[in-house]
Amino acid sequence: MRHRLPPLAAIRVFEAAARHLSFTRAGEELGMTQAAVSYQIKLLEERFGAPLFIRRPRQVTLTESGHRLAPAVSEAFETLATAFDDARGAVEGVLSISSIPTFAAQWLAQRIGSFQIAHPHLAVRLYADPTTADLSRQEIDVGIRSGHGNWPGIVAHKLIDVRFTPMISPDLLKDGDGFSKPEDLLKFRILSPGDPWWKVWFAAAGVSSVSLEGLQETKFGAQSLEAAAALAGNGIAILTPAFYQTDITLGRLIQPFDLVCEDGRGYWLVYAESRRNVPKIRAFREWLLNEIADLT
Repeated sequence: MRHRLPPLAAIRVFEAAARHLSFTRAGEELGMTQAAVSYQIKLLEERFGAPLFIRRPRQVTLTESGHRLAPAVSEAFETLATAFDDARGAVEGVLSISSIPTFAAQWLAQRIGSFQIAHPHLAVRLYADPTTADLSRQEIDVGIRSGHGNWPGIVAHKLIDVRFTPMISPDLLKDGDGFSKPEDLLKFRILSPGDPWWKVWFAAAGVSSVSLEGLQETKFGAQSLEAAAALAGNGIAILTPAFYQTDITLGRLIQPFDLVCEDGRGYWLVYAESRRNVPKIRAFREWLLNEIADLT
């Protein structure tokens, strides 16, 4: 059936001209010249096989064929406009967030309820995804990324610096266990010894001789999983303290040394530059930047 449709541009011009009974006013509405409107109508009439307008000086009127066609065309455009508005309303009523898992689990999921209370018209879809969502192609409104904040075509607001230090459950310690020097950490199982954060931390602690090669390799898909293993007493994890303040306060995790390191990266709120003024994105940005203050 598609091949039977005349050019949609010409139909659009016909609908406006039939409504105004004026090529000039139709052109003003559509941002076209009168000559361009006349040309589109001529193309449509050739496709239709009969005149649709009677041209008179300073006035046009519909022919009998034009009178039959105009209501159906107007109704079709109204149906299309309604469908578009409904679809757009559905999209505008949902905020899709793609976040790295640790930030999603340890911070955002615990606070997103206050955003929903403040914006009850928005439904939130939170996806904890270790991969980087393509904000220009996927149906994702905003993301939380880890990096240096220099992504092309992306607006990035720094939330917090990436900081890390070893942490352990007190349940893993026995009487007499203690940490007088960084090398004492090696008395315990190192979770994810291949994590580059370990090398950075030991180097900053002045221990260049420590080698983690050859240790039993355990890999976790997210920092939050390493934290869960540490909380269960399975070893020492290197974690971002800001995400585990409750566990530290309640004594479920111990930070053996005061040394906390950085690697130059940060956690960022990101969204496509072309969508910076979308109301739901603006609302989330304002909420998140205000809420994140308690982590900085």
